[in-house]
Amino acid sequence: MNAAARLVGALAQTGILHGPRQIDAYINAPLGRISRDFLMHFLFNARTIKTAPLALLMSALPMAAQACATCGCTLISTDAATGYSAESGWRLNVDYTSIDQNELRTGSSSASPEQVVNRPSDPSLGGGEIEHGTTNQYLNFTAAYRFNADWGISLLVPYVKRDHDTYGTQLQPYTPAESAPDQLSNASVSSLGDIKLLASYQGFLPTHNLGVQFGVKLPTGNYGGETEDGNFVGTPVLFKSGPGAGQALDSSLQAGTGSTDLIVGAYYFQPISQNFDGFVNGQFQSAISERMSAAGANYRPGNLATMSLGVRYEAHANWVPQLQINLLHKSADQGAFADQPDTEGTVAYLSPGISASLTKKLQLYAFVQVPVYSHLAGYQLFPGWTGTVGISLGL
Repeated sequence: MNAAARLVGALAQTGILHGPRQIDAYINAPLGRISRDFLMHFLFNARTIKTAPLALLMSALPMAAQACATCGCTLISTDAATGYSAESGWRLNVDYTSIDQNELRTGSSSASPEQVVNRPSDPSLGGGEIEHGTTNQYLNFTAAYRFNADWGISLLVPYVKRDHDTYGTQLQPYTPAESAPDQLSNASVSSLGDIKLLASYQGFLPTHNLGVQFGVKLPTGNYGGETEDGNFVGTPVLFKSGPGAGQALDSSLQAGTGSTDLIVGAYYFQPISQNFDGFVNGQFQSAISERMSAAGANYRPGNLATMSLGVRYEAHANWVPQLQINLLHKSADQGAFADQPDTEGTVAYLSPGISASLTKKLQLYAFVQVPVYSHLAGYQLFPGWTGTVGISLGL
């Protein structure tokens, strides 16, 4: 048996070649053609897996801010962006995400300041908070190590930079003066966020393309809130300007949540045809312990469920266009520090992107997320789009 036939046989056993027609088409082909055509399929199954989703992963990437159902949540799957793998060794990843939440929405439509005040999500307040905007920037560092084809671990460390502007809670009836520039208060966050420790196991199938994830999010980021009598809990960032100067920023907008969260997930990836690979992954995150737990000074972030589906076009060895659909559902935050009526929702994103191999070990990737559906409880700030760029290095 010649070298080409031996390679075709190996590819057929791994599932990269599908069916007798495809096998026959390559059994007598030159070895160079076989190697070229299936190089990307091999790379797809040979890159080191990092078990931080997408977003995404987020997966995705980290669910960095939870003041609403969508604030700062990037769902892009970095594993899918760079390619899942069963190869052992280290991989380092750095990515940057920008999210500008500049549209006030309720349900599936836009909202106005007048609606917020005259038709508040919590009628007992006699008005509502008119939020102006939140800009989020996240720099995420991930170190992943795969012991063998079955087991891997990863550590994700986020740095959070956030600016939040609000007109504060205004009373009925609404007047334009309530959303005048002199009513704006501003707070800025710039610090380490909550880190994640994750493990993955993908030894269920001989092809190692079905896996599960499990781990924790730890309360390493600054967190806190302000009680009704003005006492601070934790180390919250305060508003630095405007009528709200000196008051604590919302607990859900701090760099950390103060909670330890359990994370579980699963993923599956598979060549679809000669040039296309597909994947699906899902993840669930829920707080199991809160540092802010005293009566009247408690906060628990809502549960978070994400799912991503995508395809990668692998016809080119050095650049791979791809498309993801990212889904997210978040339940309402709980506790005295929670804005419970305005923190639940369901969102869907369409996320085109591309990854490029700069060297054998170094990859660059970029994605844009465009929301295609949202159903939000209460009134929430929402982004028109988000952008992510990252670089991944295998060691």
